[in-house]
Amino acid sequence: MNIILMGLPGAGKGTQAEQIKANYPVPHISTGDMFRAAIKNETPLGLEAKSYMDKGELVPDSVTIGLVEERLNQEDAKGGFLLDGFPRTVEQAVALDKILAKTNRKIEKVINIDVETSILLPRLTGRRICKSCGTTYHLVFNPTKVEGVCDNCQGELYQRSDDNEETVANRLEVNIKQTAPLLDFYNRKENVVENINGDQDIKVVFSEIKKVLDTLK
Repeated sequence: MNIILMGLPGAGKGTQAEQIKANYPVPHISTGDMFRAAIKNETPLGLEAKSYMDKGELVPDSVTIGLVEERLNQEDAKGGFLLDGFPRTVEQAVALDKILAKTNRKIEKVINIDVETSILLPRLTGRRICKSCGTTYHLVFNPTKVEGVCDNCQGELYQRSDDNEETVANRLEVNIKQTAPLLDFYNRKENVVENINGDQDIKVVFSEIKKVLDTLK
């Protein structure tokens, strides 16, 4: 199975990627892990990517696409893969199609974990961290026994600046604008995109994903 996992921040993509990885014999290929591995192994493309990252610059598409092609041609990915974080643009999606066509492969499913922005905001803004010991809590999913006080050390809790509502809303808006053309691209391919309601229990979300993936076996 050759699949792409998509979803906005807070939609539960990481959790579902772990579930897929645990239940299906395909490698989970995230762009972050891929970059780290290529840099660690000092491959030519990895070193080129590092040269941009060291300067705080974005890694060009040509390098990213080259790294993806290298990774997809490794032995463990020849029987299928789960792509996470790539493609991010239509141009990258077109390049991915060309890469896969060289070995008579194609994307079989795009799993899009769909959650309304109004639901994601409280998920993403509810994180609180203890100033003293660094323990992380969530106002909804993992609250403290006493509001604003750490269970472990009774330290004061605070909200990170990048967790405030304005910053999170901007981040979601950027992601929506980025993913909309990509979903349109894949929606034009018959029976490729599967929208999964992410506003359900984690186990229910995975059971719906599993129904889709089991058709690809």
